[in-house]
Amino acid sequence: MAYQSAYDGCIARVEGERLIELLPPSIDSLMNGLTERRDGRVQLVDDYRIAFEADIINLLIGPLAEAKHVAETDDEPFNHKLVNLDALKNYGGSSDLALVNEYLQFFPADKQQKDEKLDELFTVAFNFISNAANWSAVAKLADHILRSK
Repeated sequence: MAYQSAYDGCIARVEGERLIELLPPSIDSLMNGLTERRDGRVQLVDDYRIAFEADIINLLIGPLAEAKHVAETDDEPFNHKLVNLDALKNYGGSSDLALVNEYLQFFPADKQQKDEKLDELFTVAFNFISNAANWSAVAKLADHILRSK
């Protein structure tokens, strides 16, 4: 079911939960299941990687938005030192972090590479929420949703 709202020039559209609904056992199994030419496989795997990373970023943005809202409400700073991956559990992020960990199980890399990728994606999500224009849009959408109830 799609929800679309226009509010003060901001448009949000939500369809489904994630870009990748069912995770394959691995990227390797995804590639082995393809019968297309090599060019098609490379493009598909690249598209899959982009969707994979976007889903992780989106899962992190929810609890980060909650953390930023709480910080602003309590007149506290919002920065990487105070809000890190572990802190997201304090902002309703436990289930989101569990899904992120499920995603990372299928990421074809060793633990250090997975941790580095997660840090990279966390920084992208954190920077998204920290961006004034993005935060304004998120806040306006949240306000609109709350007033619509």
